[in-house]
Amino acid sequence: MRHRQRWERPVTRTLLLGIFVTGLVAQFVQPVGDALEGTGYLGGALLSLVGYILYDQIRELNASVTAPVRALVNSSDLGTFVSEAFQAREVEINFLGYTGETLINALYHRLEDLFDSQGPTRRVSIRMMVPDFELPMIVPSKVGDDNAPEDDEAFRQRIEQRCSEYDDVLSDLAARLTATGRLRVTCEYRLYPGIPRDKICIFNRKQVLHGLYDLSARMHYMGTEYYDPKGFRTDLNVWSLDGTTAASTAVATWNKHFDDLWTLAAVPRWGRRAAA
Repeated sequence: MRHRQRWERPVTRTLLLGIFVTGLVAQFVQPVGDALEGTGYLGGALLSLVGYILYDQIRELNASVTAPVRALVNSSDLGTFVSEAFQAREVEINFLGYTGETLINALYHRLEDLFDSQGPTRRVSIRMMVPDFELPMIVPSKVGDDNAPEDDEAFRQRIEQRCSEYDDVLSDLAARLTATGRLRVTCEYRLYPGIPRDKICIFNRKQVLHGLYDLSARMHYMGTEYYDPKGFRTDLNVWSLDGTTAASTAVATWNKHFDDLWTLAAVPRWGRRAAA
């Protein structure tokens, strides 16, 4: 689809220009006119010239009245987006959400592959934003009487420990890859206040995946029921710079939102960042 869109404009414009030139030549060069066995070449040529001039305007008008297409994917498809992102020389992957477990699984395997096959990649930047689990929360939390959320510090600490372990794993891989001298890899975590409502994945600042966690999702742990969003079940809308003008605007908006929030977010006490 992308290749078709890329070649559609030059091919169409070349065809229209070719019709104009052929018709104009046929009007004044008799052998060419006889070969085409027709009349009214000049009128057809002029019509093709008008089409050539108006082609871009017609395409832009069509795009402006067409509703933006938002592809919907599941979080289980993140591996495909990660692989595509690593086809670039400079890879930048940003995440905002709950724990990032689904994304991290895909990142771990792709980073390991760099030891054997680096491909075009020379630099990788990974930024992960997760909730500040040191603060009281209603999600995740314990399900209390009448389904009311009850903050559970021990459960929050358990989730925080999981994020710390993910940070250790990614940062260790980043340090080892950077030590090869063939590429530079960094990984950093930061904390935002509030509950994990939005799941946002941004790939190379060109593609944004966004969805909402199911805040009513529950799990049982050690005989107790908790509100605990399931990120792997979250459906994600996709915006891309290769899409419509509206989609490109959405990508720019999400990039700015992430950058602004990253600047304000706190560095966790357990955070690590791979040395260059």
